[in-house]
Amino acid sequence: MITIGKKRALHIIILIVAGFLLLTAFITFFPSSWIDLELSEEVQEEHNPILDIIMKAISWFGQTWISIAMVVSTSATLLLLRFKREAFYCLLTLLMGLITYGIKISVNRIRPTENLVRVIEKAKYQSFPSGHVGFYIAFFGLMAFFVYYGKWFTRTFRIMAIGICLSLIFSIPFSRIYLGAHWFTDVLGGFMTGSIYLSILVASYLGKIQSDRKIQKQNR
Repeated sequence: MITIGKKRALHIIILIVAGFLLLTAFITFFPSSWIDLELSEEVQEEHNPILDIIMKAISWFGQTWISIAMVVSTSATLLLLRFKREAFYCLLTLLMGLITYGIKISVNRIRPTENLVRVIEKAKYQSFPSGHVGFYIAFFGLMAFFVYYGKWFTRTFRIMAIGICLSLIFSIPFSRIYLGAHWFTDVLGGFMTGSIYLSILVASYLGKIQSDRKIQKQNR
Protein backbone atom coordinates (compact mmCIF):
# COMPACT_ATOMS: atom_id res chain seq x y z
CA MET A 1 0.00 0.00 0.00
CA ILE A 2 1.24 3.47 -0.85
CA THR A 3 1.64 5.47 2.36
CA ILE A 4 2.95 8.85 1.13
CA GLY A 5 0.54 11.58 2.23
CA LYS A 6 -1.29 13.70 -0.31
CA LYS A 7 0.35 16.94 0.84
CA ARG A 8 3.85 15.44 0.70
CA ALA A 9 3.18 14.01 -2.76
CA LEU A 10 1.90 17.40 -3.92
CA HIS A 11 5.00 19.12 -2.56
CA ILE A 12 7.23 16.66 -4.43
CA ILE A 13 5.36 17.28 -7.70
CA ILE A 14 5.63 21.05 -7.22
CA LEU A 15 9.39 20.73 -6.64
CA ILE A 16 9.80 18.64 -9.80
CA VAL A 17 7.75 21.15 -11.82
CA ALA A 18 9.88 24.01 -10.47
CA GLY A 19 13.04 22.07 -11.30
CA PHE A 20 11.79 21.42 -14.81
CA LEU A 21 11.05 25.11 -15.38
CA LEU A 22 14.53 26.04 -14.17
CA LEU A 23 16.08 23.38 -16.38
CA THR A 24 14.10 24.66 -19.38
CA ALA A 25 15.37 28.19 -18.71
CA PHE A 26 18.92 26.86 -18.39
CA ILE A 27 18.97 25.02 -21.73
CA THR A 28 17.28 28.00 -23.40
CA PHE A 29 20.18 30.27 -22.44
CA PHE A 30 22.87 27.56 -22.71
CA PRO A 31 21.76 25.17 -25.50
CA SER A 32 25.22 23.52 -25.69
CA SER A 33 26.54 23.64 -22.14
CA TRP A 34 29.84 22.16 -21.02
CA ILE A 35 27.91 19.86 -18.68
CA ASP A 36 26.17 18.20 -21.63
CA LEU A 37 29.35 17.97 -23.66
CA GLU A 38 31.37 16.49 -20.79
CA LEU A 39 28.74 13.91 -19.83
CA SER A 40 28.18 12.84 -23.44
CA GLU A 41 31.93 12.36 -23.81
CA GLU A 42 32.05 10.28 -20.61
CA VAL A 43 29.12 8.05 -21.59
CA GLN A 44 30.40 7.54 -25.14
CA GLU A 45 34.03 7.06 -24.18
CA GLU A 46 33.75 3.27 -23.98
CA HIS A 47 31.97 2.03 -27.10
CA ASN A 48 31.95 -1.11 -29.23
CA PRO A 49 29.55 -2.88 -31.66
CA ILE A 50 28.03 -5.11 -28.96
CA LEU A 51 27.32 -2.15 -26.69
CA ASP A 52 25.82 -0.33 -29.67
CA ILE A 53 23.35 -3.19 -30.15
CA ILE A 54 22.47 -3.31 -26.44
CA MET A 55 21.82 0.42 -26.28
CA LYS A 56 19.71 0.30 -29.45
CA ALA A 57 17.71 -2.58 -27.97
CA ILE A 58 17.03 -0.60 -24.79
CA SER A 59 15.70 2.32 -26.85
CA TRP A 60 13.67 0.07 -29.20
CA PHE A 61 10.52 0.16 -27.05
CA GLY A 62 10.40 3.94 -27.36
CA GLN A 63 10.00 4.03 -31.14
CA THR A 64 6.67 5.64 -32.00
CA TRP A 65 4.82 2.69 -33.52
CA ILE A 66 6.43 0.16 -31.19
CA SER A 67 5.36 2.14 -28.12
CA ILE A 68 1.82 2.59 -29.45
CA ALA A 69 1.50 -1.13 -30.25
CA MET A 70 2.90 -2.05 -26.83
CA VAL A 71 0.50 0.23 -24.94
CA VAL A 72 -2.56 -0.86 -26.96
CA SER A 73 -1.75 -4.57 -26.67
CA THR A 74 -1.06 -4.28 -22.93
CA SER A 75 -4.31 -2.37 -22.44
CA ALA A 76 -6.22 -4.98 -24.46
CA THR A 77 -4.71 -7.77 -22.34
CA LEU A 78 -5.70 -6.01 -19.11
CA LEU A 79 -9.20 -5.54 -20.50
CA LEU A 80 -9.48 -9.24 -21.33
CA LEU A 81 -8.38 -10.02 -17.77
CA ARG A 82 -11.21 -7.74 -16.56
CA PHE A 83 -8.93 -5.01 -15.25
CA LYS A 84 -10.93 -2.25 -16.92
CA ARG A 85 -9.60 0.65 -14.86
CA GLU A 86 -6.00 -0.48 -15.27
CA ALA A 87 -6.53 -0.84 -19.04
CA PHE A 88 -7.83 2.73 -19.23
CA TYR A 89 -4.90 4.18 -17.29
CA CYS A 90 -2.51 2.16 -19.42
CA LEU A 91 -3.94 3.84 -22.53
CA LEU A 92 -3.46 7.24 -20.90
CA THR A 93 0.32 6.75 -20.99
CA LEU A 94 0.13 7.46 -24.73
CA LEU A 95 -0.64 11.09 -23.87
CA MET A 96 2.93 11.38 -22.60
CA GLY A 97 4.06 11.44 -26.22
CA LEU A 98 1.76 14.34 -27.08
CA ILE A 99 2.84 16.28 -23.99
CA THR A 100 6.51 15.77 -24.81
CA TYR A 101 5.98 16.75 -28.44
CA GLY A 102 4.26 19.96 -27.39
CA ILE A 103 7.17 20.89 -25.14
CA LYS A 104 9.68 20.01 -27.86
CA ILE A 105 7.99 22.37 -30.30
CA SER A 106 7.85 25.16 -27.71
CA VAL A 107 11.49 24.89 -26.61
CA ASN A 108 12.81 23.98 -30.08
CA ARG A 109 16.22 22.69 -29.02
CA ILE A 110 18.44 21.17 -31.70
CA ARG A 111 19.65 17.60 -31.17
CA PRO A 112 23.34 16.73 -30.70
CA THR A 113 25.27 16.94 -33.97
CA GLU A 114 28.08 14.76 -35.33
CA ASN A 115 30.65 17.51 -34.93
CA LEU A 116 30.05 17.45 -31.15
CA VAL A 117 29.20 13.82 -30.30
CA ARG A 118 29.15 10.34 -31.83
CA VAL A 119 25.69 10.03 -33.38
CA ILE A 120 24.67 6.38 -33.70
CA GLU A 121 20.93 6.94 -33.94
CA LYS A 122 19.54 9.91 -35.85
CA ALA A 123 16.25 10.86 -34.21
CA LYS A 124 13.42 13.08 -35.43
CA TYR A 125 11.95 16.23 -33.94
CA GLN A 126 13.55 18.50 -31.36
CA SER A 127 15.76 17.39 -28.51
CA PHE A 128 14.28 18.66 -25.23
CA PRO A 129 12.88 16.81 -23.35
CA SER A 130 13.60 13.18 -24.19
CA GLY A 131 10.39 11.47 -25.32
CA HIS A 132 11.86 8.02 -24.75
CA VAL A 133 12.70 8.74 -21.12
CA GLY A 134 9.34 10.38 -20.42
CA PHE A 135 7.41 7.48 -21.97
CA TYR A 136 9.47 4.79 -20.22
CA ILE A 137 8.78 6.36 -16.83
CA ALA A 138 5.08 6.83 -17.56
CA PHE A 139 4.43 3.37 -19.06
CA PHE A 140 6.91 1.06 -17.33
CA GLY A 141 6.53 3.00 -14.10
CA LEU A 142 2.77 2.53 -14.19
CA MET A 143 3.14 -1.19 -14.98
CA ALA A 144 5.52 -1.59 -12.04
CA PHE A 145 3.04 0.23 -9.82
CA PHE A 146 0.15 -2.00 -10.92
CA VAL A 147 2.15 -5.16 -10.25
CA TYR A 148 3.29 -3.88 -6.84
CA TYR A 149 0.01 -2.34 -5.70
CA GLY A 150 -2.42 -4.92 -7.10
CA LYS A 151 -0.66 -8.02 -5.78
CA TRP A 152 -2.42 -10.08 -8.46
CA PHE A 153 0.53 -12.29 -9.30
CA THR A 154 3.01 -14.57 -7.56
CA ARG A 155 5.89 -13.03 -5.63
CA THR A 156 8.45 -14.35 -8.12
CA PHE A 157 6.61 -12.88 -11.10
CA ARG A 158 6.18 -9.56 -9.33
CA ILE A 159 9.89 -9.31 -8.53
CA MET A 160 10.82 -10.15 -12.13
CA ALA A 161 8.26 -7.79 -13.69
CA ILE A 162 9.16 -4.86 -11.44
CA GLY A 163 12.87 -5.56 -11.96
CA ILE A 164 12.51 -5.46 -15.75
CA CYS A 165 10.47 -2.24 -15.62
CA LEU A 166 12.94 -0.50 -13.33
CA SER A 167 15.96 -1.67 -15.33
CA LEU A 168 14.45 -0.16 -18.50
CA ILE A 169 13.56 3.08 -16.71
CA PHE A 170 17.06 3.59 -15.31
CA SER A 171 18.96 2.41 -18.40
CA ILE A 172 17.09 4.45 -21.02
CA PRO A 173 18.77 7.78 -20.08
CA PHE A 174 22.23 6.24 -20.68
CA SER A 175 20.99 4.66 -23.91
CA ARG A 176 19.79 7.97 -25.35
CA ILE A 177 23.04 9.76 -24.48
CA TYR A 178 25.20 6.86 -25.68
CA LEU A 179 23.38 6.78 -29.04
CA GLY A 180 23.96 10.51 -29.46
CA ALA A 181 20.24 11.19 -29.67
CA HIS A 182 20.09 13.43 -26.59
CA TRP A 183 22.05 15.56 -24.17
CA PHE A 184 22.11 14.88 -20.44
CA THR A 185 19.76 17.80 -19.81
CA ASP A 186 17.33 16.32 -22.36
CA VAL A 187 17.06 13.02 -20.50
CA LEU A 188 16.87 14.86 -17.18
CA GLY A 189 13.95 16.88 -18.56
CA GLY A 190 12.33 13.66 -19.79
CA PHE A 191 12.81 12.11 -16.36
CA MET A 192 11.05 15.08 -14.78
CA THR A 193 8.11 15.22 -17.20
CA GLY A 194 7.66 11.45 -16.99
CA SER A 195 7.75 11.54 -13.19
CA ILE A 196 5.19 14.34 -13.04
CA TYR A 197 2.81 12.56 -15.41
CA LEU A 198 3.25 9.21 -13.66
CA SER A 199 2.50 10.88 -10.30
CA ILE A 200 -0.70 12.35 -11.72
CA LEU A 201 -1.80 8.96 -13.11
CA VAL A 202 -1.07 7.14 -9.86
CA ALA A 203 -2.77 9.81 -7.74
CA SER A 204 -5.86 9.71 -9.97
CA TYR A 205 -5.92 5.89 -9.91
CA LEU A 206 -5.68 5.72 -6.12
CA GLY A 207 -8.30 8.46 -5.80
CA LYS A 208 -10.74 6.45 -7.92
CA ILE A 209 -10.16 3.34 -5.82
CA GLN A 210 -10.72 5.22 -2.55
CA SER A 211 -13.88 6.77 -3.97
CA ASP A 212 -15.22 3.35 -4.97
CA ARG A 213 -14.49 1.96 -1.51
CA LYS A 214 -16.40 4.80 0.14
CA ILE A 215 -19.39 4.18 -2.12
CA GLN A 216 -19.29 0.46 -1.32
CA LYS A 217 -19.26 1.16 2.42
CA GLN A 218 -22.19 3.53 2.09
CA ASN A 219 -24.20 0.94 0.16
CA ARG A 220 -23.71 -1.77 2.78
